Amino acid sequence: METGIIWLAPCAALLIGYLLGSIPFGVILTRMFGAGDLRAIGSGNIGATNVLRTGRKGLAAATLLLDMAKGFAAVTIVERMFPGNAALAAAGAFFGHCYPVWLAFRGGKGVATLMGVVLALHWELGLVYAVVWLGLLAVLRVSSLAGMAAAIAAPVAAAAFGWFDIVPLLIALTLVVLWKHRANIARLVEGTEPRVGSQRE
Repeated sequence: METGIIWLAPCAALLIGYLLGSIPFGVILTRMFGAGDLRAIGSGNIGATNVLRTGRKGLAAATLLLDMAKGFAAVTIVERMFPGNAALAAAGAFFGHCYPVWLAFRGGKGVATLMGVVLALHWELGLVYAVVWLGLLAVLRVSSLAGMAAAIAAPVAAAAFGWFDIVPLLIALTLVVLWKHRANIARLVEGTEPRVGSQRE
């Protein structure tokens, strides 16, 4: 009985995080506002960069903010309900976004949601993440490279700040981000990766 109670909070944290993270805001918004099925547009990815390819900048901005917000909300809500389980909620939200059950586990690449969870874990990490991501995006105009660099910066910054307890989690999530960007990495090596505003991601 006691063992079951002990496992209840961690399992609930993962589940709540996953369910919140799995909400495909990009797909919902593009359908709701008549922009078509996002999975059949551009790269087929459900993130904000692909929403931008519909020509609807407002929808792209909303998708970006909502994908960040769901990660932030998952960590914040779970930490209040089940203190000490924020990291599990972060993992759940991230994997929910990348592998949502509602879309046959074909989700986004996790960059915006990862920013939301690191911001909720430690706002300083969120600031570092945002500076690296938005800074490189503004300079290079290559969404994939900026996103991957920001993800890599998260565990590095956590270690620099001395938050070693979350470094393994952030390394694991960063590796998933890199895996989800494997096609982008190949194009970066080939010199064919498009800049923001083109037709592929």
